[in-house]
Amino acid sequence: MLKIAVYGKGGIGKSTVTSHLSAAFANLNKRVIQIGCDPKADSTMNLLSGQSLTSVMGYMRDFDREPESLEEISKIGYKNILCIETGGPTPGLGCAGRGIIATFNLLERLNLFETYKPDVVLYDVLGDVVCGGFAAPIREGYAKDVLIVTSGEKMALYAANNIASAVENFEDRGYAKVRGIILNRRNVPNEEEKVKEFASSKNIPILLDIPREDAINKAEELGKTVIETDENHEVSQKFLNLAKKLLEQPL
Repeated sequence: MLKIAVYGKGGIGKSTVTSHLSAAFANLNKRVIQIGCDPKADSTMNLLSGQSLTSVMGYMRDFDREPESLEEISKIGYKNILCIETGGPTPGLGCAGRGIIATFNLLERLNLFETYKPDVVLYDVLGDVVCGGFAAPIREGYAKDVLIVTSGEKMALYAANNIASAVENFEDRGYAKVRGIILNRRNVPNEEEKVKEFASSKNIPILLDIPREDAINKAEELGKTVIETDENHEVSQKFLNLAKKLLEQPL
């Protein structure tokens, strides 16, 4: 089973990257689960035709109990991708990181992986602060590969550096490793050079370079990925090639 955590600064395009990768793996006939680990609970919308999904934390808050089945907290999206959102607590009244830990424990009790038997699991994780529950995918062994999404913007690279350092701190325990960087271009000055310099300093390869592309925005307005709207588009082919590479060259 390929287990990947996608990290990056808030607003950098993690959900776009994760949902496109999920769609790419699904197009390669792989059984996929995507778990959104952001309190906004919007990671999977582009796999669900723009529909929102009741998050695990939202369910427990609304019904004052834990769900008793996976069906209560999941939806089947594009090409049978199983979509789950951890969600977060009521703003100002709890720790979102703890919500992730509680969700992961619940999914284990519900036998998620034994029941669905995925080939690929993708976690979409907020990476501004890699602490507590937000580190759970790498600290608790849920993910083995980490992909860092960044642009050439200063704060995006700052967050990317924090993420890489956090993963390094767990490396001697046999946890996840950074598989590579995904450059999601914002067309800032000297963007490519800045990201290449960062990647070189950390000895991490740049696996994917995503252009600033209207096709992504147009697809997202429809609640879809570019892979769903146009499999032959350059963006789709980039993600399909990355998915193939990740499948062919596991850590």
